[in-house]
Amino acid sequence: MSAGAIIALVIAIVIVIAAAALAGTLVLRRLALRHQFGPEYQRLVREVGQRRAQAELTQRRNRVARLGLRPLTAEKHARYSGEWTAAQERFVDSPAQATEAAAALVTAVATDRGYQVDNHSQLLKDLSVHHARRLDGYRRAAETTERAATAATEELRQALLAHRALFRELLGTAASPAAKALTPASATVVGSTGASGTGRVLPAAASAPAGTAAGRSKAGRAAATAARSAPATSKE
Repeated sequence: MSAGAIIALVIAIVIVIAAAALAGTLVLRRLALRHQFGPEYQRLVREVGQRRAQAELTQRRNRVARLGLRPLTAEKHARYSGEWTAAQERFVDSPAQATEAAAALVTAVATDRGYQVDNHSQLLKDLSVHHARRLDGYRRAAETTERAATAATEELRQALLAHRALFRELLGTAASPAAKALTPASATVVGSTGASGTGRVLPAAASAPAGTAAGRSKAGRAAATAARSAPATSKE
């Protein structure tokens, strides 16, 4: 084999190796983005295609890295935890107001962590970097909160749960043992009570119209009663 042929073969081998390395790098990059962004990655791929989705998510990651996110101080952590407990307890009598207060707390904690909250669309993009798996629920919760005055109690309950899930992640703590699990107002919950430990069926909400203030109040009371009487059986 001539020297020229050998050189051409070596060049071809180098090109193949470089192409394989590049392909491997792109695959690893795609897998890393898919793992980090989860459902948000899949949503963007469906909307704009894989290449543009990867570019968009990489830009989001770089932008958030420049925000200088910071943990809450112990004082703010304790204050926000207390305010959340108070907001959640308001759900009993005022589901709409409680949900609105929960949404405001999510925004306040995000602000203190270093997120820019003046543009909601941009905030969602920024939150997707570290909280992608909570994003769909938070989007729906934000929509429900905007029409809280007319939303049904169950919709408000679901919104409050979604706000709580993101709030806890932003707060930087695991679930609090003192947190009360909200139970669907229309559901019948079975729990054990008393020294005998026998099962007890908790009544469902009274049949007032769900969209009225009376309906929301009755359903809210039933949800809170169930939450205090029976242990939570699921996690967000």
